[in-house]
Amino acid sequence: MKRRDVRLDRDVAALLAARAFTEIRYLAGDARRRSADSSLDEDLERIRFLADLCHNMPGIARPRSWRPSRRGTSGSSLQQAMATRPMSWTWNTTGSQGRAWMLRHIEQGGRRWTPPPPLPIRGKGPLPMTLRQRVSVLLRRWPVRAPAGRQPLPAEARALKALDTDAVCALYEEAGRLRLGLGAGGPWLRAHLDLDGVHYLVPDPANYYWPGNRDSHGGAIRWWQCTALLRMYDGDQVSSMIAVLPETFTALPSTLTRREQLRLVHLARVTQRDAYLWSRDHKAGCDPQLCGYLAEAAEEPPTDN
Repeated sequence: MKRRDVRLDRDVAALLAARAFTEIRYLAGDARRRSADSSLDEDLERIRFLADLCHNMPGIARPRSWRPSRRGTSGSSLQQAMATRPMSWTWNTTGSQGRAWMLRHIEQGGRRWTPPPPLPIRGKGPLPMTLRQRVSVLLRRWPVRAPAGRQPLPAEARALKALDTDAVCALYEEAGRLRLGLGAGGPWLRAHLDLDGVHYLVPDPANYYWPGNRDSHGGAIRWWQCTALLRMYDGDQVSSMIAVLPETFTALPSTLTRREQLRLVHLARVTQRDAYLWSRDHKAGCDPQLCGYLAEAAEEPPTDN
């Protein structure tokens, strides 16, 4: 049944992409312009709706082989859900109008299709470590591994550092100031971190961010993508991503035993709730008297891109 659902999701994606392109071609055609059925603005809004709904359908219909973005990991619950039902994201993130459009064309195309279940909720706590991960800690194997055919990170990068809040904010500010492209701090971050908390940082690049790959400007990536495990002011631990220069990371003090570093690296990797999701949950109750954050005087919450 699982393989059948995957095949049917891909078939449905190809069908919907073809129907969307057909409708867009009609909306943009000369015959439509001679019609008094709708205005140009309405047609453009419809084209935008169809493009937004179906832009990733070709990738679903003809996917690449799925692999975790980091060696030695099993992928997040969201990634695993997408591998099981490729249409999960599109179905669960579109509104009622998009779902109605999809179901209408699927029925017209003669497909018997069951929509995917809701996307998994990334809970507050970390996922349990796998048996392989527990064995890795016992054997003291560093879990961050290079992609196939690439050089591993240098020895100084195979470490996890414990940082106070001032040090974490300084790293995010440096990433923003140097426009490294991953991580940005500002007043929002400082206001919502535990001022007396301990935070953790480890170089943990995804395969596509591995040092030496091309960056967005055509040069080589010269920084390390790091996973940060942050302690928020309410006690929650969340993950985040930040670009850190090698010399900046190397200069940070190292105070943890190797065994504790290994345990915390795995904890950071299996913590799925990130700073963005935490900020989304916190937004409704965000108030200067609660957390000290003045929205009109600060930047947006940090994201991982």
